[in-house]
Amino acid sequence: MVMKRRQLLGGFAVVTGSTALGLIGFLGRNSQTEAGTAFEIVRSDEEWRRRLASAQYRVLREHGTERAGSSPLDREKRPGTFHCAGCDLALFSSDTKFDSGTGWPSFWAPLDNAIGTSEDHTLFVRRTEVHCRRCGGHLGHVFEDGPKPTGLRYCINGVALSFVPAAAAGRAS
Repeated sequence: MVMKRRQLLGGFAVVTGSTALGLIGFLGRNSQTEAGTAFEIVRSDEEWRRRLASAQYRVLREHGTERAGSSPLDREKRPGTFHCAGCDLALFSSDTKFDSGTGWPSFWAPLDNAIGTSEDHTLFVRRTEVHCRRCGGHLGHVFEDGPKPTGLRYCINGVALSFVPAAAAGRAS
């Protein structure tokens, strides 16, 4: 049986298309859900879309990244606490915030029992993804190039956070 050129090209297109779709699925997958992690707050995709602004949804639920320098929280210097924009869990204290020069809010340590991590293999690079331990929302990544005392840099998307100034936090207690 002789394979015609059209059949060969058609077969090649099917294989290439299938590979591309598989790669897109791999790059866009939600590592927490696939790892079988159960979170305290679970909502349907539709509920998350209703609760979050589109930029928040893209980062927190689809593992997106905001443009560097676009978040006012990168320049936030007041004492207070940074919370998850998805579920309002307190994540980082302003005491651990530093200017990394990257264009994203950066911290050298999270609050106790605030975050979870997982391996992120997107973009063909091995990184450590940081997510909210309560709702699973994607926050950013942690790198080993931060300041003392931890040497870590939690590089967090500002749109995934809300800020509660210390004075406001004190009144709420």
